[in-house]
Amino acid sequence: MTVRARARITAAPGGRLPVLSGEGPLAVRRTRPRERAGGTWAQVTTVGGMSGPLGGDRLRMSVTVEPGAALRVTSAASMVALPGPGRDGAEASYDTELTVGESGVLHWWPEPLICAADSVLRMTTRVALAPGARLWLREQQILGRAGEPAGRLSTRLIVRGGGRPLLDQELSFGPGVPGWRSGAVLGSHRAVGQLLVIDPDFGKRPVEPELLGPTAVLTPLAGPGALITALAPDGLALSRLLARGEDLITAGLRSG
Repeated sequence: MTVRARARITAAPGGRLPVLSGEGPLAVRRTRPRERAGGTWAQVTTVGGMSGPLGGDRLRMSVTVEPGAALRVTSAASMVALPGPGRDGAEASYDTELTVGESGVLHWWPEPLICAADSVLRMTTRVALAPGARLWLREQQILGRAGEPAGRLSTRLIVRGGGRPLLDQELSFGPGVPGWRSGAVLGSHRAVGQLLVIDPDFGKRPVEPELLGPTAVLTPLAGPGALITALAPDGLALSRLLARGEDLITAGLRSG
């Protein structure tokens, strides 16, 4: 049976959540945020009421951060894309829309996505940032569980700031994708991820390009912002690379 599920989150100033609803794999709960500078934050955790997405499922997440509000969204566990019951190669979709108002802050911090063998998933994330908005967005994708082949994954990330395009990238991996195992794409690596940071303070002191290792790089973006892109043999190594980049970006913003 195909599942259609949607989650909606709206964060208002003062840590309020006037809208918080979710279902199925996108069940959401308010959780206690860590202490953070800049006022009262709200924190929401997706807990996943069932396995998925499975082949043919349609999932949609909509998040709105009102002007001056701050929100951190996490997940309780990794999301695992699985084949449908008949293993007929049906594609699942997961669409995310993130909107951040003027001077709002959003930390989008889910656990890794794992694409199990025979799964087919298309992910699209659209971000709209008002002037002065801040965004920390982390994505981690792992192709196949331990000891199994990869599923097929297509992702697209579209970010606009103040009505202008900041980033638009599309990636595809897995069986049926030409050259995805070549040295120009993933090679022998099974994990890929990125950390995108958009912050007006980069306009005062842009980030400097830096290699974080043989398969990870920190690059400046217009916006102003910074992007870390990393490949790794597994999820743990990927997490460590992104954490190192996060520390560098945080230190740079503080020093500025």
